[in-house]
Order: sequence, then C-alpha cells, then structure tokens
Amino acid sequence: MSARIRDAVVVGGGPAGLAFAIAAAARGLEVCVLERREGPVDKACGEGVLPAGVRALARLGALAHVAREESAPVRELRWIDADGAAAALRLPAPGGLGVRRTALSAALRARAAEVGVELARAEVTSHRRESGRIVAAGPEGEVPARLLVAADGLASATRRREGLEGPAPRRARFGVRRHFAIPPWDEAVEIHFGDGAEAYVTPAGARRVGVAFLFERRGPATFEALLARFPAVSRRLAGAAPESAPRGAGPFDRRATARVADRLVLLGDAAGYVDAVTGDGLALAFACAEDLAALAPAAIARGATRAALRPYEAAWRRRFLPYAAWTRAMLALARHPAARRRLLALAAARPAPFERVVAAAVG
Repeated sequence: MSARIRDAVVVGGGPAGLAFAIAAAARGLEVCVLERREGPVDKACGEGVLPAGVRALARLGALAHVAREESAPVRELRWIDADGAAAALRLPAPGGLGVRRTALSAALRARAAEVGVELARAEVTSHRRESGRIVAAGPEGEVPARLLVAADGLASATRRREGLEGPAPRRARFGVRRHFAIPPWDEAVEIHFGDGAEAYVTPAGARRVGVAFLFERRGPATFEALLARFPAVSRRLAGAAPESAPRGAGPFDRRATARVADRLVLLGDAAGYVDAVTGDGLALAFACAEDLAALAPAAIARGATRAALRPYEAAWRRRFLPYAAWTRAMLALARHPAARRRLLALAAARPAPFERVVAAAVG
C-alpha cells in the first residue's frame, strides 16, 4: 500500500462506506476504501431501499449503475397478520427499490471508481494515531490518513478497539435471508407478522424475490423452520427454486458510546443500530454518509479532532433518534398482537393518515 497520506481512509466497503467515499470525493477529498472481502460484497439484508434512500442513490450518481434485471420497483408496504388481516400503504414518490445486495454493492463500487475513489482489498486489524495522522494497519500494509471512517458493520472491530462499544441489548434479535427464482407477484414489500418473528418478502430482481425472517431465538432458527411458521409465504414459494444459500445476521441492537474521537468517526451500522424491522437502515446509512462528507473538509482542515468532528455527532443524532423511535414503535407492534390487529384494521379502513405517517418516517 502507498505510504502517502489520504484525506480519509474508510474501513469497510459496504453501502455506508462507499456512499461516504463517493460524496467525499465529489468534494475534492482523496479517499481510500479498504475492504477485506472480494467485491461486490454480499450481506444478509432485506434488500429494500425506501424513497429517501432511492433519492440518495440518485444524488450520489449510483442509481444509474444499478443493473435493471437485479432490481424491481416497490410502490407500497403491505402488513399482513397471521389471521389474514392486512393493510397496504403507498410509498411517497419516487417509491422504493428492491435490489439484490450484490448489485447495490457493484453499483456503488462502479460509481466510486468513476469519481476517483481508491478501492483496495485489505484487512484492517489495528489503527494508531501519530502526529497529524491516523494509520490503518493490517496484513497488506499500512495506510495513513487525516481521518479514519469506520464503516465496518454491526460488530465493528474498530468500535471495540477504540473503546466505544456500548452495552449489549436485553433482547437479542436476529435475521436470516434467502432468494428464490420466482417473478415478484406485486410491487410491494410484504411484512408478515407471526409469533416472535416477522417474514419480509421483497422483489429483488425481475425474476427473484428475497425472503428474510427477523426473530428472537425461540426454538429452531433454521430458514426452513422459520418458513414453516408462515404458511402464506410458503404457499407462494411452492415450486420455486432457491437461488442463494441462507445468510444470517445479528444480534441487531448495537450501541456506541460516541460516534467521534480524534481523527476517527463511526458510520453506518458501526455507529449504532436498533433493528431491521422498518427496512430503513440503508436510507439512514446514506443520509449519515452524506452528512459526514459535507462536514469532512472543514473538520480535516481543523485537524479532524474530536471537537472538529462534533457536528457529525449532532447530525447523526438528528437522523438516528427519529429512526430509533419509529423502529421501537414497530417492534412494539410486532410484540403485541391485539394492538397490531386493531391498528391494521384502522389502516385498512383509512389508509391516508397512515400513509402520511409512513411518508414522514421513510420518505
């Protein structure tokens, strides 16, 4: 690896890290992204991008790189209870997008390369501060920078090394996802509620749907066992060939004691996460990446100290707290069937007020 000092080194080549790199490069910063896995990177993900996230992809210039056959439009969210009660709510313009995670990764990588971001396959196992810089180090060598952006996911090793790990959640939730070769039956993300679990069915290509389960550990947690708990989803998939192996993630609820330190910031899931129940994680990651890119030049000019980076902490809180409130409200509905059924009945009878709430939360 070259010993020259970059403006920013990003640890992790997922959507958050790549989005920051693209936006920062557009502001004239020299950025290097270090990712230990060979790209494009896959991950257990519901693969739905809500309207705010679609607009962010367009601003970043990555939307045009998303392969058409690897994505599908999402016009509404459809909540379905175990007893068949359902409510369908339209998404605000421009609507959402279901996109295979590898296709999203490829699109962001293509755009990053287009704007001059340096992409390197390298593992980061440590970092240290020196005079005027911070150095990311690993088996492939060292990369010095003025700012280190840790976008290395839920279980962020950078967060742990930096001593920013928050307390563990009281109730751990997990996810598992698999794809099936079947044309989407509607332009909707379906959320099926069950006992201690939810099933998410997302159009993820012209001839593919992704099925993800979010759950607390109660009994068998294999994909097949979880699918058996949702007969309506199972019937829809009858005869469809699996297109990918099950891939898991979790526990979801991760906390950091702070997002900033001298010459270091946490971004994306590494900065903190509640749950995937709202499908809003990608939109949140893109928004925070753009916020960080906007303030990074001034912060770096001031030495990228904790004080200089504090505006990012404030911007993150403005984004994260509404997401956390919306997510915890959805978790409460998932855990209280009687209240959920009443709310679904109201939403089915009078969708307009609920669509305004959804638009405010995810639009």
